[in-house]
Amino acid sequence: MSATKHRYNGYKSFDYLGPGRHSKFAVSKEDDRVSPFFVPMTEHQEERLLKIIADNPVISLHDHLRVLPENITDLYGYYAAGRVHTGYAGIASSPLDAVFGNQVLKGASWEDTIHELGMRSCDAAHSGLLVKASGADDIFSAKQDGKIAWFPMIEHASCIGDELDKLDVLYGLGVRMLGLVFSHTNAIGGGLSEARDGGLTNFGAKVVSRMNALGLPIDLSHAGDLTTMDAINVSAKPVFIGHTGARTVWGTKRMKPDDVIKACADKGGIFGIEAAPHTTMSRSHKEHDIESVMEHFEYVKNLVGIDSVSFGPDTMFGDHVGLHRQSAAAYADDSSDEKFVMSEYVRGCENPSETWWNIPRWLIAHGYSDEDIAKVIGGNVIRVLKETF
Repeated sequence: MSATKHRYNGYKSFDYLGPGRHSKFAVSKEDDRVSPFFVPMTEHQEERLLKIIADNPVISLHDHLRVLPENITDLYGYYAAGRVHTGYAGIASSPLDAVFGNQVLKGASWEDTIHELGMRSCDAAHSGLLVKASGADDIFSAKQDGKIAWFPMIEHASCIGDELDKLDVLYGLGVRMLGLVFSHTNAIGGGLSEARDGGLTNFGAKVVSRMNALGLPIDLSHAGDLTTMDAINVSAKPVFIGHTGARTVWGTKRMKPDDVIKACADKGGIFGIEAAPHTTMSRSHKEHDIESVMEHFEYVKNLVGIDSVSFGPDTMFGDHVGLHRQSAAAYADDSSDEKFVMSEYVRGCENPSETWWNIPRWLIAHGYSDEDIAKVIGGNVIRVLKETF
């Protein structure tokens, strides 16, 4: 689908450098890389969709916005070159008004984190489309101006080591959501891929308290179960589990158990459903697609209520499945007996644009009210951001 509201001038990453100076790697197509799929609707439903997204903020709790290299085997050279492209054309064709965009690659050092955060911020500042945002009001301003509010997000805080004040530096540089751990244990707590999760450390408790004081929202998507529960209990504010799914639906460590989902909701937080390849599958949809993603959504909605759930699809532009194949060891879950079908791509969730058109389409096609759709595509997130910011 094409853009309906964004003022996009055709800018591509690092155009400000002039032709031929910004990358030696060919990057992937942002739209139509594979055959697109959109949930079918009637003409009346199409009109209703456009009204819903015109009248309500559409917010992603977690997407990457990066464009992968056309040849996925060039991935590490592309990353090492230091100029990772952002999918401006692709995101301009989405209905999004705001996105928590993950900025930093897994395992990055402090220096690498600052480099990528600064480089991507510089590029965004030249784009005329992404507006670096710091508060909930910026979402409404961006929407009114035909732009997209961009909240830099870092998936894990390993880069700070054991230096608490580096949280203040990240906040000062514009980071507006931070995960505590990725899949492996760090000084803060246990990651979800560990055989034994030792829980939040004493230093981790200080990190949670400092993030509360800064107004820096906490994400617990990749934390181990015990670390997640400890952080929820220690935090004085609601937390986000922004991009995952329900373990009852698909029994891997990457998904969260019912008690964790309930604890997040009871704290006033938001549970975001993701769509990255080979995550939110289900036993009825072992080949990942929009239907399995929404099965997780409906399970969580029925468990904790419509006010506590949203979406952090965790998608990007390019061969995300190829990326997953290269990085699978980082997400290893040897304890799982679940068997899935390796898909070429996630049908209906190929990239942020396709995913964010299909979420409200699916909800309309399945009988959800305008009010409930408005909640889960952004209203719930706005409410909690006002408490955490």
